[in-house]
Amino acid sequence: QVQLVESGGGLVQPGGSLRLSCAASGFILSSAVMGWYRQAPGKQRELVATMPSSGRGIYADSVEGRFTISRDNAKNTVYLQMNSLKPEDTAVYYCNAFFPSTQFDNWGRGTQVTVSS
Repeated sequence: QVQLVESGGGLVQPGGSLRLSCAASGFILSSAVMGWYRQAPGKQRELVATMPSSGRGIYADSVEGRFTISRDNAKNTVYLQMNSLKPEDTAVYYCNAFFPSTQFDNWGRGTQVTVSS
């Protein structure tokens, strides 16, 4: 059974940093395109960053240069390093695994990130 568990969210001041982790189980990480999405109150869920098994991360314009997605296939874990955080980054952040072979995807339950002074 595919399971994704996010951690690392919290309250941080503007300009601060956080690193989110997504622990994956039930599948081989290298078989999936992994991504981070976020949803702010009253807004639709949006893509933050995505990364295929081999290759570079792709980022939303709003986080380009501030966020970095990485994956450790040996540990079955995906990370999102977030620097220079802004109040508009406040949202629930979700981990996503998309499987090209089946066109299915799976979601974690999310972790709250709040950027406020």
